[in-house]
Amino acid sequence: MFTNRARILVTGAFLVLLAVALQWRVYELVGVIVMFIGLLIYGYFKEGTVIMAAKAFHNKNYDRAEGLLSQIGKPEWLSKQRRGFYEFIMGGIKLQRQDFEEAGRHYELAAQYPLRSANDHVAALVHVANINIRLGNFEKAKAYLQLTDQHEAKTTAKMKEVIKKLHQELDKK
Repeated sequence: MFTNRARILVTGAFLVLLAVALQWRVYELVGVIVMFIGLLIYGYFKEGTVIMAAKAFHNKNYDRAEGLLSQIGKPEWLSKQRRGFYEFIMGGIKLQRQDFEEAGRHYELAAQYPLRSANDHVAALVHVANINIRLGNFEKAKAYLQLTDQHEAKTTAKMKEVIKKLHQELDKK
């Protein structure tokens, strides 16, 4: 859970410690330091700043969340779990900014990755369906709503009510 700037500072501190440990010939400590540097580099590519962005998104600080997500240079390199959250949060930010096409694209990608729970997966599908209803893509909306039926047993009552309303809205069209 580091920003890129914090990762660079901590890595720099470890490099200084590495130089000192090498000079003193404490090779056990060198091994530990190299391991920590490796973990920081691994975290940069596989975890990114998604957790911090999720916290900012939860607190409705969308600018900070977007800034943290923009620090991730290649989202496709994130681990599957983090990539799903990345896309889900980015979809939520784009939805708040009323950029519906981009939000729909991000939610579609989020639905392809594992999320925290089946309800989160259904929420991504519902967002895609709702956006497509608003954009007039009724067939695509129906397809995504049908995908939500696969997770009906694990869906909360609130989400079931939203799905029911979307089905009713589609039946009117």
